[in-house]
Amino acid sequence: MTDAQETAAEPALRTTGGPRRQSLVSLPPDDVEAAPIPLLEPREGIPPVVATDEALAEVIAAFAAGTGPVAVDAERASGYRYGQRAYLVQLRREGAGTALIDPVGCPDLSGLGDALSGTEWILHAATQDLPCLREIGMIPTRLFDTELAGRLAGFPRVGLGAMVENVLGYALEKGHSAVDWSTRPLPEPWLRYAALDVELLVDLRDALEKELDRQGKLDWAQQEFDAIASAPPAPPRKDPWRRTSGMHKVRRRRQMAVVRELWTTRDRVAQRRDVSPGKVLSDTAIVEASLSLPATVQALTALPGFGHRMGRRQLEQWQAAVDRAKALPDTELPQPGQPLTGPPPPRSWADKDPEAAARLSAARAAVSELAERITMPQENLITPDTVRRVCWEPPQDPTVDNVAAALTSHGARQWQVDLVAPLLTQALLV
Repeated sequence: MTDAQETAAEPALRTTGGPRRQSLVSLPPDDVEAAPIPLLEPREGIPPVVATDEALAEVIAAFAAGTGPVAVDAERASGYRYGQRAYLVQLRREGAGTALIDPVGCPDLSGLGDALSGTEWILHAATQDLPCLREIGMIPTRLFDTELAGRLAGFPRVGLGAMVENVLGYALEKGHSAVDWSTRPLPEPWLRYAALDVELLVDLRDALEKELDRQGKLDWAQQEFDAIASAPPAPPRKDPWRRTSGMHKVRRRRQMAVVRELWTTRDRVAQRRDVSPGKVLSDTAIVEASLSLPATVQALTALPGFGHRMGRRQLEQWQAAVDRAKALPDTELPQPGQPLTGPPPPRSWADKDPEAAARLSAARAAVSELAERITMPQENLITPDTVRRVCWEPPQDPTVDNVAAALTSHGARQWQVDLVAPLLTQALLV
């Protein structure tokens, strides 16, 4: 058992709030192996959903007057609605309790974000929630990511349920994680689930901080958290249609043009209807149409994904997209593949540059050994892309300082540079 787990097993932490928690569950005797305790109800009950400006103003005042870090979570309607907007925001802070906010009724939460400016936000897998929180005006200046903390501390399973169970000894009910959160009104069981997601985040954060400190990794974690908090929004993806599932089957440029046209049409329809693109037309259907290049609506109807449930107008819409792609001049057809902005795929290195292939092999082995020694996933120690870039185009004079500068230029944090630069320097001399 780690120090963090020992700390979590102490009654003061396991009961998360003392006597009030004891009324919900009873802890087993100290000499009995503790089974996970089902967490069935938020300690103050399910709070009402905040959906008006007046109620939001009360929440802002309460959370501004609270103390300590604030636990934050957001629920999206992935697979149901277009985009990744938030449909529920959950917060918890000492002195303020738990709040459930409806961003449909309260689309501007910048006032709440301002009230929490300078406060540490606790999120689990922060990079998943930060984009949708940013859209509604909530942008942290400091954060603690409990999922990333678990990775750095070497936990094999870092989902929220697994972390709460392994570190704190509670079992979270995760049955509503993939529901349609755009549903209104939200059912009570869903609201209970949402409130419980932030119920123990502060306790989890405290236990993980202690464990990271014990392992000598707390400064590393803080550098990672600072990098997430200061990162700008991701730029729009170039040619997103190329990520269509099954795209590897599409070889010819004319077929690629059909994928692009169908994907773009589908995206426009999905955005207008505010539904997930996959509910408008499947990736499988797009790829099948691109491979078959149907000449008529009747031929299109015979393809998988364009069956009898689809109306005539819809079929004509998809056939028109196919026809537009077929009519394009050769000069306007997409090029196969995307322009490379970095090294070629590693599988081709042995033929293109055997010395670079040898450098990469040595670097990978060294990074793998170090990651295992410090109990951390390799990709958290240093990203594979960074290793490839340095090995493909190493500094002309591969000293530790020059390799460190190269790592920094590719976005490595200082703790990563300190650990990895000496290893890569040796690998570059192979």
